[in-house]
Amino acid sequence: MLSYCKSCKSIVYLCGVNKKLLIGIVLLMSAALVGMMAIQIYLIGDAVKVKEATFVRDVNQAMQQVVMVLEKEEMQRQYEYHMNMMNQRANLMAVYDSLKKSMAIELQQPMTKDEYAAFIRRTTIAEEKLQEMIFGFNESSNTIKELQPVTIDSMVRLELKRYGIETVFELGIYSPTKNAMLFQKTGRYPQQLIDQSFAFDLYPTISPVRFSDKLLLYFPNEKRFLVRQLSSLLFVSGSFILIIILAFASTIWVILRQKKLSEMKNDFVNNMTHEFKTPISTIALACEALRDNDIQKSEVLYSTYISMIDEENKRLGSMAEQVLQSAVLDKGELILRKDRLDFHDIIREAVATKMLQAKSRNGHIFADLKADDSLVTGDKVHLTNIVLNLLDNALKYTETAPQIVVKSRNIPNAFELSVTDNGMGISKVNQKRIFEKLYRVPTGNVHNVKGFGLGLSYVKAVVEKMGGMIGVNSELKKGSTFYIRLPLSS
Repeated sequence: MLSYCKSCKSIVYLCGVNKKLLIGIVLLMSAALVGMMAIQIYLIGDAVKVKEATFVRDVNQAMQQVVMVLEKEEMQRQYEYHMNMMNQRANLMAVYDSLKKSMAIELQQPMTKDEYAAFIRRTTIAEEKLQEMIFGFNESSNTIKELQPVTIDSMVRLELKRYGIETVFELGIYSPTKNAMLFQKTGRYPQQLIDQSFAFDLYPTISPVRFSDKLLLYFPNEKRFLVRQLSSLLFVSGSFILIIILAFASTIWVILRQKKLSEMKNDFVNNMTHEFKTPISTIALACEALRDNDIQKSEVLYSTYISMIDEENKRLGSMAEQVLQSAVLDKGELILRKDRLDFHDIIREAVATKMLQAKSRNGHIFADLKADDSLVTGDKVHLTNIVLNLLDNALKYTETAPQIVVKSRNIPNAFELSVTDNGMGISKVNQKRIFEKLYRVPTGNVHNVKGFGLGLSYVKAVVEKMGGMIGVNSELKKGSTFYIRLPLSS
């Protein structure tokens, strides 16, 4: 019968407070994390806008330089063209004047009527040709024919590079008056050049009256280029967000683990208190009976009480040893002897030790030791504790008459020991945790199974330190089989 425990109630109350506090911390940290991510996204969005504005500004400045250079070159070309044209006209006018003088001199000479007619025809033809040459120069302002596309492309590329813009671009020259593309670099993006490009007037000061031809520039990888420019910022921001998320997840995991550990330690303290309370009470009662003068003393009575005190004292020592072994395992200070031992002998001794306990419940422990090679290297004390712990568990978690089978066999390069019971079994969920320290399989409102939750964690630690492994096969209400495998002694 369980007694009311004020300390247990206070522990339950504190656990409830911790749960509320945990929910509050999770909600607070989640809100902070969402807020931080929102700020990061907002700042990244602002950075993208700034980069886009900087990109547009740099493209405009770079292309203004290109247009200015092209305009200067065109002005120089037109100046040289006009100067050359004026020189040629001056030369032709001199020839024309010379021709007129020679014609006047020739008219003063006597000539027949036919000779005069031929002279007039020759003179007329010469004058017409000279006048055509003088006034027939084509001063077309169509400067696009004078442009060299390769030169323009090179100029644009160099100027963009000077502003740090090193990405693919498409170049075109469009005539609004003709509504036609006069030139395109690759011909791959005709519609994008019309709809989405940067547009700049060519020779705006040379021909201000007419519609200027347009120099068009389109960047097909503009977004990718801007993202690449922001890659360091995006990487740093992403790293910070990831670190915050990981830190948040780790914190929650640690809090949950600490909470679970706290609950397990509380259970451990309660279990240990109740486990120690029984032998202490028994010893106290025996001592009180021996001191009571009203009770008639006899050798049989003394022997009974002394045996009771001795048995309960050994029980206290065994429980204290379990706690001490757990502390040694936690500190990593467990030192094992490496003796060459016959594991069958250890198993038989352990079975004999627990046989009386099994028979007291109308049960039995069967030993089916079939391993041909049972020599292992290990510590006899700890190997004995391993087998005793497995047998203890089989007895504790069997509600009916225990029927326990201990088997051994050889597998390649190893010795396998298995302990099978007809107990309550273990669910798949609990099987993953039964080897954790302080963990005990929940038994609902039934508290007849005693223990600290240290046995299987101790067995696992020792077996692994000896180079072996431990496992379990179990089904609810169909019993369990625990098995360990240890390397054979070489």
